[in-house]
Amino acid sequence: MTFQSETVITQDPETPDLVPSEASVASSTETIGTSSSFPKVLRGRLDKFFVDHDIDYKADRTMWVKIAVGLAVLAGAWIALYALRPDSWKFVALYLLGGLAQTFLLLNIAHDSNHNAISSRPRVNKTLNYVFDLCGISSYMWRILHHRGHHSCINLHGEDDALSGRGIFRFTPHESHAPWHRFQHFYALFVYAMFSLDYVLFRDFASFFFPSHDYLKRANHPLREYATLFIGKAFYLTYMLVLPVVVLGKSPLLVVGAFLLVHLFVGLAVTLVFQTTHTIDSTYFPTDRGEFDNGVYHIFATTADYATENPLVAWLAGGLNHHVVHHLCPFVCHTHYAPLTRIVKQTAEEFGVPYRQHPTMTQAIRHHLILLKQLGNEN
Repeated sequence: MTFQSETVITQDPETPDLVPSEASVASSTETIGTSSSFPKVLRGRLDKFFVDHDIDYKADRTMWVKIAVGLAVLAGAWIALYALRPDSWKFVALYLLGGLAQTFLLLNIAHDSNHNAISSRPRVNKTLNYVFDLCGISSYMWRILHHRGHHSCINLHGEDDALSGRGIFRFTPHESHAPWHRFQHFYALFVYAMFSLDYVLFRDFASFFFPSHDYLKRANHPLREYATLFIGKAFYLTYMLVLPVVVLGKSPLLVVGAFLLVHLFVGLAVTLVFQTTHTIDSTYFPTDRGEFDNGVYHIFATTADYATENPLVAWLAGGLNHHVVHHLCPFVCHTHYAPLTRIVKQTAEEFGVPYRQHPTMTQAIRHHLILLKQLGNEN
């Protein structure tokens, strides 16, 4: 498996990732697992899969089909809106179809491009990463929060941005308890449905101008990223809210209602795909990044898979149900995850390393809600 150097995503140089970067793997096969044979054997088997099958670890034909389908559905939905000028109910249906396409693009295209997993050409990944901005979310800020604020510190209280409940939720036993957390397993899904709307209207701006994480406070964001932030938001809100009213003559109330409906679906879908992989009742929440002598063990302790034998879930969720493999090989395109997961399962079983999984996404959601209930009842 021959790795090629790529543009490194913005990262705090003082905070190494839990596993070697793509460039590190390229330069050394000894980087991982100096204190244990399991990480070295696992890495060797994952690499050997691509060598034995003589395939590239970036996007294959299936991935390019997914990219084409996602972009075509989004463009087709909006072209139909203006070409057909449908009545209210058909307008909402086409508007929602565009929202479904956005969800698909975020999970399948934007996320992989964020990890430089689609192409060995940095410009291709960078271009496709603007899918985030197309969907109203800052691609630049997502890169920082997702890499420095998650992949380098999975389930680590105070650092993992995915555990930031902002007082509304208690996602970790190390978080302070509030009286309303007793009910968090009841209101969770309703709040999750606001996730994408929060990113579009508030979260990105707060991360740029009122950062809560130390690594964001220390960051010196390029001026062009401030410009991209405002231009991206203006473009998104214009085509989603302004143009349907001005060009199509639709009622502002109808457009705003359709807009909110889209975000309820996008927010709930994206949140559940991610939350069910780390915050469940069987995953571990370390207090220090040095608790494990190897980042591979950290990943196995804090991460869970679900529905790995269901190709439809993998197709729709961008392979994120194969989450252990994703954290082990974030620079590999998700369309390769299924066979890699089988290697992970087999190797973990051989070495007696616990591998967490649920047979269905429904069960994963259930165990996420169980955790919320447990943490809500603890003082």
